[in-house]
Amino acid sequence: MKIIRSREFVANRAWGAELVATIPNATVRLHWTDQPYHWHVNDGEEVFVVMDGEVDMHYRQDGQEQVVTLLAGDLFFADSGDAHYACPRGVARVLVIERAGSE
Repeated sequence: MKIIRSREFVANRAWGAELVATIPNATVRLHWTDQPYHWHVNDGEEVFVVMDGEVDMHYRQDGQEQVVTLLAGDLFFADSGDAHYACPRGVARVLVIERAGSE
């Protein structure tokens, strides 16, 4: 059993993570960040949940860049092949569930 208070979590670098669980073929990580994460495309599905803070999620839809501001409790789903990047507004804590081996 494990209890994690996400609002108290701090990492030693931007996008540093604590592994919460390893589900067969998936990982669950709590990330701390104060810096953007680069444009990327996952080779599997990704669930991105803002636990604390605010994150501007940039993504491409029909060839156009879109931006949505995610608040604490909001969830973003990226399907395999969806280009996206996250840009926190200050400090944020994010739970990411994705295919094992994804970074």
